[in-house]
Parts: sequence; structure tokens; C-alpha cells
Amino acid sequence: MRLSDLKKELAAAADPERARNMAWFFKTGKGEYGEGDIFIGVTVPAQRKIAVRYKKLARADVAKLLQSRIHEHRFTALEILVLQYESGDEAVFDFYLTQTGRINNWDLVDTSAPYIVGDHLLTRPRDLLYGLARSSNIWERRIAMISCMAFMRKGDTKDAFAIAALLLTDKHDLIQKAVGWMLREAGKVSKESLARFIKKHYAAIPRTSLRYAIERFPDVERRRILQGSID
Repeated sequence: MRLSDLKKELAAAADPERARNMAWFFKTGKGEYGEGDIFIGVTVPAQRKIAVRYKKLARADVAKLLQSRIHEHRFTALEILVLQYESGDEAVFDFYLTQTGRINNWDLVDTSAPYIVGDHLLTRPRDLLYGLARSSNIWERRIAMISCMAFMRKGDTKDAFAIAALLLTDKHDLIQKAVGWMLREAGKVSKESLARFIKKHYAAIPRTSLRYAIERFPDVERRRILQGSID
């Protein structure tokens, strides 16, 4: 199982036109959050199939993939890590946390954080997440928020609400969207808890987060909340 073969498979699945569209979608222009990221245009399903075939790739080779400027190399590396963690390799968790500088786009976080960090912390103390939520690194802050998905799948919303509260003052659009998304997921577990959170923090919730959080509310209720009527 060789890293060079994996890269060849990704290259064979590449599509230049899709790569151009993905570069635009993931904001790779100068000054944008994905500046410098290189896309070759491989679909997510294709990357996941390749990851399955290389799920036993050596950790050193996974690390090399994560160092690549090619986005699909890093995405596939993270899919491999998820598979390795699911196979019982808990050392993946510690390794993952050493690589946050390379988990540097929102899809990279979203495809990995709940299934490695979140899953690992299901039965462990979660102080680590609060440290990540206070990080100067946007991707570590997003990891903190998105990891809570794993807890909410088990009906536990406590940390999702607590970390969302910490991130309400975050100015980055990708964090505001992540907060809103996780609040919406918390609302699936308990709409009443979400309503209480919104009422308590209404003045501080960014509009972007609020719109995401109440997407599943009935139209009349959603409009009422957006107009400031929260009683």
C-alpha cells in the first residue's frame, strides 16, 4: 500500500473544470480564507472510495498527505484517519490534534472532527474543546464547535450550547455558520432548549447564526424571532 499509488488514483479521478469551480467555491483567492489551496477536482464520493482502499496507509504517509497543498490529498488523508479511528486506533485522536494547522478548510473540519474528536470525547472530559474554542486559529475554533455533533447524536446538547455561547462574538462568517448549524442540530434534540438559548443570548447572536439556528422553525415563528419578538 503505497502513497504514490494513492496519489495516482486521485490524479486519475481529477477534473480540471470541477477544480476551477471548487477553487472558487472554497474561496482560494488572495485574502480569502482558502488562499493558496490547490484543487484538482475530485468528487467527495471518489475520495471516500479511495480512502477505503488505503485505510491501512502508514501514519507517516498520512502525515505527508496532510502536508500537501492539494486539497483532495488532505481530505483523503482525513477520511483515512476517520476509518482508522473507527477501526479502534485511538492514537489517531492525539495525532489529529497535532495536525490542526493542516485541517484548514471548513469541509476538512466537518468531515473529520465529529468522528475523531467528538467520538473520542463522548466518554471523556471535554475541557480540550473549550481551549480550542478560544484558539486564535479559526479551524481549531470550528473543530471545537463541530465536534459537538457527536454528542448531540447521543442527545447531549450541553457542550454545544456552552461552546456556541463562547463563540457568539466571533466575527468570522465560517464560525457564525458553524454556531448556527450546531444550534439547529441542538434544536432537533430539544427545541425548548434552543428557544431558551436564543432568548437569553438574542442580543449577541450574529444574524447569520440566528438564521441557521431557526431554519426548522415554522415560518411564522421564524419571522417573529427575526423581527425581535422572542417572548
